[in-house]
Amino acid sequence: MSTGSTYPWKHGAPRTVFLTGASSGIGRDMAQRLAAEGASLALFNRSDARAVLAALRAAARQPEQRFACYRADVANAPAIEAAVAQAVRELGAPDLAIHSAGVLHNGPLQTSSAQDFEHVIDVNLKGSRHFAAAVLPQMQPGSQIAFIASLAALTGNFGYTAYCASKFGVRGLAEALRYEMKLQGIDVSLCCPGEILTPMVVAEKRAMHPVSAAMKAFAGSSTLDVSVPALLRGIARREFEITDTPKAALTAWLSRHTPQLARAVGDAIARRAQERLSKGTP
Repeated sequence: MSTGSTYPWKHGAPRTVFLTGASSGIGRDMAQRLAAEGASLALFNRSDARAVLAALRAAARQPEQRFACYRADVANAPAIEAAVAQAVRELGAPDLAIHSAGVLHNGPLQTSSAQDFEHVIDVNLKGSRHFAAAVLPQMQPGSQIAFIASLAALTGNFGYTAYCASKFGVRGLAEALRYEMKLQGIDVSLCCPGEILTPMVVAEKRAMHPVSAAMKAFAGSSTLDVSVPALLRGIARREFEITDTPKAALTAWLSRHTPQLARAVGDAIARRAQERLSKGTP
């Protein structure tokens, strides 16, 4: 570990980090913690990030650190490619790239539109591809790319057909990309946290289907202060699949090693929740 580092960086703390989705939630929290590790950061957001840049400058450990934000939608391949190229010219190539941008949609397939589904796939799955395709040609051996997926990349949930499809896709992308990048000396990590109470998730919970909420309760909820350091520790150790809490790790283990049991437990939780909903009881 590098002197003064908070995390167990296998090859030293990153010097330059490219990160998407840093306007709030996981991305913003990661950016601040990485700034405190001494990294310069290039942020890629659809929205303005002046407040985030100010927070990064306040968190910076060294005066030579640089921070910049580039307006680009990860769902737009030419836009994110141009933004990444500009960032490389201005800050240099990254030794760590993190794709954190994402969107949520909760609702059964039969009550969700094709546009709902396509939007989630465009941002979560295609955005992962577009960011990776833009940034990897700029990266050198010894560097690393990490995708912030979800526990929904490992197990299904009622009302999350679009979200699970997108995150299962990100998992497949990362699994295949790992083989490609291993030959180039670049590590790939896949972060699969359970529910984290970010502003996006808190807003979603107000309208979440009760069956979805009951099933998500099995894996529990966490906070940024707990989950982001856990994810960064896994990234620092160059782990491939990373979870954030013991409950999330248990859920992932059950889904992988005892899938029939995991589905039976999920069916039972969903059935009880649906019965309560039918009776109008909480």
